[in-house]
Amino acid sequence: MICADELGPVIPRTFPPAPAWSPDGHRIKAELDYSRGPEKTWVYGGLRPADGQALTMTASSPNSVFYQQFLQLREDANPDRKIWIVTDNLSTRTWLEDHPRIHHAFIPVGACWLNLQEGWWRIFRKAALASQSFANPDDIAQATTLATHQLNSRAGPWTWGRTTPPTRSLRRRYVYLL
Repeated sequence: MICADELGPVIPRTFPPAPAWSPDGHRIKAELDYSRGPEKTWVYGGLRPADGQALTMTASSPNSVFYQQFLQLREDANPDRKIWIVTDNLSTRTWLEDHPRIHHAFIPVGACWLNLQEGWWRIFRKAALASQSFANPDDIAQATTLATHQLNSRAGPWTWGRTTPPTRSLRRRYVYLL
């Protein structure tokens, strides 16, 4: 089973260097000059909950051509098994007819929380995109590849719901003698 979804758009943005200090030691306050590039990048991702391994791919638009390329990557990564993909959309019916090993399980509209990929995106955004300044889509692709590799190196099985908290042992035990 693979949970698949797309994240985006991720837009390259740059921030100028921070202003320097004044001669008397105070920080110079300046208007924030923030710019966004015209290029947008989408990240396709597929999480295998059984072992926590993920596969990502960046694309310039969220269309069926790139989604089919992503599905082909998933198929190549799992050569001997049937593949069930949990997803929230489908624009690739004709492609699926040519690939009988891949089956889709669609989640209902408005129930994105059923797709475990959404939870993985939260972890991915912290690892790859938070507090980053990207000059172009290649920087986004590099950050995506690096973060996916780092997350896969420490991946573990995903389960539905929360695990039961450990029972607390008493920190101190007092014995009173009369």
